[in-house]
Amino acid sequence: MNIFLDWIMRAVVFGSVIMYGAMGETLTEKAGNLNLGTPGIMCIGSAFGFASAYIYETSVSAPSAVLVIIIALLCAFVSSFLAGLLYSFLTTSLRANQNITGLTLTIFGVGLAKFFGKFVVPAGSTTTSVEFSKAVFSHKIFGFLSHGVGKIFFSYGFMMYLAVIIAIVCSFFLKKTRAGLNLRAVGESPATADAAGINVTKYKYLATCIGSGITGLGGLYYVLDYNYGTWATAAGDAIEALAWLSVALVIFATWKPINLIWGSYLFGFFYWAYNFIPSIFNVKIDTFFAKMLPYVVTIVVLVFTSMRKKREHQPPASLGLSYFREER
Repeated sequence: MNIFLDWIMRAVVFGSVIMYGAMGETLTEKAGNLNLGTPGIMCIGSAFGFASAYIYETSVSAPSAVLVIIIALLCAFVSSFLAGLLYSFLTTSLRANQNITGLTLTIFGVGLAKFFGKFVVPAGSTTTSVEFSKAVFSHKIFGFLSHGVGKIFFSYGFMMYLAVIIAIVCSFFLKKTRAGLNLRAVGESPATADAAGINVTKYKYLATCIGSGITGLGGLYYVLDYNYGTWATAAGDAIEALAWLSVALVIFATWKPINLIWGSYLFGFFYWAYNFIPSIFNVKIDTFFAKMLPYVVTIVVLVFTSMRKKREHQPPASLGLSYFREER
């Protein structure tokens, strides 16, 4: 029983990391921008978030928990926001190809994370840690309730609950607010939205930049909680591999923020199957096969939704297409 609970808890933490990336990408895609730079943006958020926590923690004799949270969150969000701004400028203002721009941003972000690692990892070592920041971000805010089955719900740091809150708020925003409906209109038909007086450029910029900022928070959560506050020289590769699951999760959730909550935990459950199934069922399972399961599930869902052809399960109609007002 304890092994099964540990499996679920690890799946929840893992799922929360990719939920940030998927939530950011969902907002971006709702505006019609297909940002394949999600892995790079997550790497940028993790690098700058960790750097800020590292510099603050090593610069003061008695670091404050509140300040380290504010500094790390702000630096991760702003750096990722700026990466989204770069993507928006290239694709919305200059009308560059969205696929190429996104993939280039991924290469840049992963490379930046590796370059950054040379400055925070001591010579002769492959890792460095921020013990105080790790303790703050992984602190169980509802620890007094984390007993028995309660471990499943109350054994996490604040960023896990923040991910759920953001998903709920985004779902409400897209469904119930005027700005959210305008954003969806831009993603479906920017020409029609433009004719109705909606500022297409503004909505594309804001959705992509804010979405990128949320994605960057996932990178911060990865390094300060999921990875126990440790930065490794190969962290960029690890975050990139994980972040592609966020892109797959957007499709799995059929572009609905509320579906990201249970979908991300399901992905985490499958992803960590290789580590727990042998102990629970006394059977062997190939590591690479188990880590492939979330992608297999995504393909099955994509085929299923395509066959049903329900409009609410399809991506925004203008996804990946640049908008030329002159062609309206």
